[in-house]
This record gives sequence, structure tokens and C-alpha cells, in this order.
Amino acid sequence: MTVQDVDLVSFVRDWERWHSAKEEVLSGPHGFLAITSLRWLSAEPARFEDAPGAWSSTPDGVVVELDEGEELTVEGVTVRGRHDFGVIAERASVNAGWDEAVIEVAKRGGHDIVRPRHPDSALRKAFSYTPAYAPEPHWVRTGRFLPFGEPRPVTVGAAVEGLEHVYDSPGQVEFDLGGTPYRLTAFNGRTPGSLMVLFTDRTSGVTTYAANRSLQIGPPDAEGRVTVDFNRAGNLPCAYTDLATCPLPPAENRLPVAVEAGERIPLERGGQP
Repeated sequence: MTVQDVDLVSFVRDWERWHSAKEEVLSGPHGFLAITSLRWLSAEPARFEDAPGAWSSTPDGVVVELDEGEELTVEGVTVRGRHDFGVIAERASVNAGWDEAVIEVAKRGGHDIVRPRHPDSALRKAFSYTPAYAPEPHWVRTGRFLPFGEPRPVTVGAAVEGLEHVYDSPGQVEFDLGGTPYRLTAFNGRTPGSLMVLFTDRTSGVTTYAANRSLQIGPPDAEGRVTVDFNRAGNLPCAYTDLATCPLPPAENRLPVAVEAGERIPLERGGQP
């Protein structure tokens, strides 16, 4: 076996580890596939069949009123009766335990929501795997991060009609495909200094999920270089369930080429094995 073969084997194995880890989070006991409903809270207390208590959104934050015999576990503490979750920051969540389930209390698009997550949800129990293109080194591009003088707020749509998200963009990522340069507006990634881009391309709605594709990019080096690995273009939760509030790409992040790499349309949405 040549060194080149070993490199290719390692490349594929690294991708398989990434994909397996992503699938594990998605299909975990309280992952997105475990969500059974998406509840938009109002000032009027409301009870839901898949969560205990009566829930409401107040000026001081989310409140739940638990009946006799009902309880939740919040940060390791058992709570009964009335519990104030306080004001939850945008895109933040608090998880409350309820028997085997987790009740996610969150804020999305300025609205307080509750999303119960049950390990025995039908979607989770039926999940097998996410189809994907075979990883190819061709789709790993060396790019450049072009920072803005100051972060710019960017408003994007959401998978939920009428909802909007606002993200601060630190700059753009520039790279080339087939000799043509492209730029994508980037947002902050999961770890300090990293980046995330949302995009669509000519595979969107054909072999990949129509609404959005997500790509995490490591921090730029001292000279601003970044690695853009389209093999790791992944589905957001809204590709699997209508109970997600995922953001849509900025208008300028619609690539006029087919990026035949990364995760494909989930089987749950009619994708092909």
C-alpha cells in the first residue's frame, strides 16, 4: 500500500468518525429526533400532553405551574409547584428532566418555546442513518477568511414560516471551485475562533436538503487561511423534522454550482439510500 493510499484511507476514516458522531448526537435519547412537539408560549398558561404543568411566557421569563404529583428536575434539583425559569437568552436553552424525557425550554426568534424530547418518539425509533456522498479529497478547498472591520448583524429567515434569526457575522470566507472564486458570509462556529456557513447550491432540493446546508470551518491561521471541507456539509435538524427552527442561508450564500459532497436528503424526507 502506498503512502497515497494510506492518506486516502485515513481521510475516509476521519470523515466516517465525523459522520458517526453527528448521527449519534442527532439520534441520541434526547436529540432532535426525540422531539415530540414545538410549543409557542403565550401569556395564557397552557398544558401539553407531552409535558407536565401549565406553561406561560411572562415579562419575567418562562413560568411553569406544576400540579400535585408533578415534578421536574432543573439543574439537578427537583422542583414542584411554581417554577420560574427566568428570561432565557436568544438561542439559549434550559433542559428540565421529567422521568425519561427532557423538556427543553428555549427562546427562538424572540419567542419562548417548549420542546419535549422523548426517547421513545416515533421519529427516533424509526431512524436508521443519513445518506451521504462518498468523501472525496477534491472537495477540500483552501480558502481565506476576510474579516469585517466590525461584526455585522445579518437577518435570515427560518424553517418556521414568519420567524427570523439575527446573527453577527465576523466576515466572509473566500475559496474557489473549478477555478471560479466564491465568497460566503460566515457566522461564528461552535468553538472560539471557528466559523460556520449556511449555504445552498445546485444540488439543493435535488440530492441535498432544499432549505439549507451547514458547514463548520476551523479557526483561520495567522495568515487568514481556512480549510473548507465540503465533505462535511451537514444537514441541520430541520432536514429531519418540522419541529426545528433552523436558520436559512443569507441570500448571498446561494452557490451557482453543484456541490456533490456531504450529507444528502434524509430518508425521512424522501431521500435515496
